[in-house]
This record gives sequence, C-alpha cells and structure tokens, in this order.
Amino acid sequence: MPVPVIDWIVAEWIAARVAGEGDVPGPAVDLEPITADAVRRVTAYTGLVPAGPVPVPEAVSRREWIAANLSSTRTLIDPLLERVSERLGPVKPAAQLWLGVTGSSEVGVMVGYLGQRVLGQYELILLPERAGGRPPRLLFVMPNIGAAIRRMGVNEREFVTWVALHEVTHAVQFGGVPWLQDHLAGLIRELLASAEERMGQRRRLSLPSWETVERVGRAAVRADLLGMVTSAPERAVMDRAQAVMAVIEGHAEHVMDAVAPDLLPSLPDLRRALDERRRIQSPFGRLLSRLLGLELKLKQYERGKAFCDAIVRDAGPAALQYLFSSPEALPTLPEIEDPPAWLRRTSDLRLLPGK
Repeated sequence: MPVPVIDWIVAEWIAARVAGEGDVPGPAVDLEPITADAVRRVTAYTGLVPAGPVPVPEAVSRREWIAANLSSTRTLIDPLLERVSERLGPVKPAAQLWLGVTGSSEVGVMVGYLGQRVLGQYELILLPERAGGRPPRLLFVMPNIGAAIRRMGVNEREFVTWVALHEVTHAVQFGGVPWLQDHLAGLIRELLASAEERMGQRRRLSLPSWETVERVGRAAVRADLLGMVTSAPERAVMDRAQAVMAVIEGHAEHVMDAVAPDLLPSLPDLRRALDERRRIQSPFGRLLSRLLGLELKLKQYERGKAFCDAIVRDAGPAALQYLFSSPEALPTLPEIEDPPAWLRRTSDLRLLPGK
C-alpha cells in the first residue's frame, strides 16, 4: 500500500486552527430565493443557460469549507504527488518524509488562510475524471460574510446578493458552456503531462537534486503549475490557462455590476468596499498571498473585468456573449491587455450567421 505523501488529517487540523471559527455570526438571510433570482438575472444578461439546475446554495462554516476544499484538493493533486514521488529513486524516502511534514503544513496553512477570507465558492472539481460522480456545490461561508458586512458597513441583504451574483455566474458559465470545463481541464492535463515527461527525461540522465525535489514539492502542494513548468511550450500553455481564468473571473465581475444597478442601491459602495477588501492586508497576509499565488488571482479579477467592460462598451453585449461561443473565441493573454485587438480579430467571425 503506498505511503501517503501528504497527511490530510494533519493538514485539516492545521487549517482549522489557522482559520478559527470566526467571531461574527452570519447574516440571517434565506439563500435560496436570493440565488434563484440571481440565476434568472445572470442567464437573462449573459444568454447562457445551464444544462441542469444550479446547485442548491449551502450556508457553511469555515471548518465545513475547509473539509470540502481539502477533499477536492486531495483529488486533484494526490495522483501528481504520487507520480512525483515514484520518480525520485534513491531519494524517495527522504523526499516523502519532507513532503509529508512540510507539505501537510503548507497545505494546512494555505487552506486555513483562505478559510478566513473566502466569501462564496462555486466548487467544481476541475478534472471530471477525478470527480467520482460528485456534483458541484454552491457554498456561502457565513462567518466570513458576516465579518465582511460588519467591517465594510454595508447592507446585509445587498452584500449577500452581490456575493450570490458572482458565484451564480460561475455556475452558469460552467453549466451553460458545454466545452468550458473540458477545455480548461485539457490545458491542465497538457501541463501535467509535459512536466512529468520532462522530469522523466532528467531522471534518465541523473538523479534529481534536492533543490529540484524541494521546488517541485512546494509547487505541487500549492497546486502551483507555474512553479513546475519551465519550457517555452509549457509557459505558452500556462498563458492560455491564465487567459481562460481571467475571462472566467472578469466575466463574473462584469456581470455582477451589469445586472445589479436596479437590485442593489448601494452598488458603488459595495464595489468600492470589496475592491479595498481585496487589496488591504497585513504584511503577513500580503506575503502569504504572494506565496499562494493570490496576487495573480487579484490581477485576474482586475484585468478580466477591464477586458469584459471594454468589449461591451465598444461592441455591445453580443461581444461578451461571443466569448463563450468556442475555445477559439477566447482572448489570448496579450488580448486581455488589449481588448481592441480581440475585437479586431473576432469582428468578422462575430458577424457570421448563428454567432
């Protein structure tokens, strides 16, 4: 029986203690009618219609969110860690010990830190073959929502509605775009296969150095694909994956603002408060965010939203709808920074019948 690379029980124990319980009660709101209204508004604006029902919203504690995300994280990275471990040859016992101790701690601290901050999540296992039949979930971390409402001084129901709009948009994206999950999963598989092949080539030449073991191990326990790829072709695939994520996040941010004006009188205050919340952190928080790759996530929000805002401003909502018409319609990473370039490239295609 293989020795587990990460002790997930220890990781969950650490995460729970890092996250704490939260000292602010969650808002007393009924999530189901809020999310049902969000689904109606998001589908009407985006033109995306999920193939099945959007998941029922679940009000969860920090511990429940941690348990759910460690389960999905384990499903995603355990096979990778096992393959990395098998390729280490004579240094395997020491590497497994290092990953077992350090990896469990890093995963626990990472998920615990996120457990203090995340407001809501459309939980989807990225690689369908590893989902094991588990359906997606729509989670609202109520202690964090309550703390954010108190800290930002915003209306309770409006804030919950705004969080619901963002997460429901993700549910509509993946439920209404048949190829989106497979496309993103294909990019991830391509990166993993390339990195694994490169590691195998190096092993045939010589034993991996301890520095290589540590670099790959740290990247793997953070699910940090960027830290495991070095070649130009690999980085080209990574750029495509980042562009997709920027569109997914930016589209959700744009939709939140587009459908909310008649629903949320405090929209400008909500937007300003949430943007400030994403930026203001303690020095430790900023350091941890950088280590966990959360700064890249913030840039995805900002650049993706700016891209979606720009194409709708210049070409109308039809341009936004065209984004999800096919993988070829997605912008490249340079086009995210230059929306007119995407509009020029796709202008003729968007005029074709049925587009």
